[in-house]
Amino acid sequence: MLIETPYKDGDTVSVKLSSGEELVARLDSEDDKHITLNKPMVLVANQQGLGLAPFMFSVSPDNKFKINIGNVTCVLRTEKGLSNQYTEQTTGIKLP
Repeated sequence: MLIETPYKDGDTVSVKLSSGEELVARLDSEDDKHITLNKPMVLVANQQGLGLAPFMFSVSPDNKFKINIGNVTCVLRTEKGLSNQYTEQTTGIKLP
């Protein structure tokens, strides 16, 4: 049986909201009332497969986004390939 370590602050995580949206973001912090995310991106389907788009277009993506934990269905560490895509898109750093 493979045991995966839980996510921690600073990890790239996938967050499923009760609205159905799925976010990929860098976890800043989490407590019993809120989850705070850095540079959240929403998953979108395009002709090449899955892509990432800004979670909100009307604010700077560099803001920290504080989301009520009651609106969160689950949080898990993001799969490596999508995590790398997120890092490349938000930082410009190309990963192998």
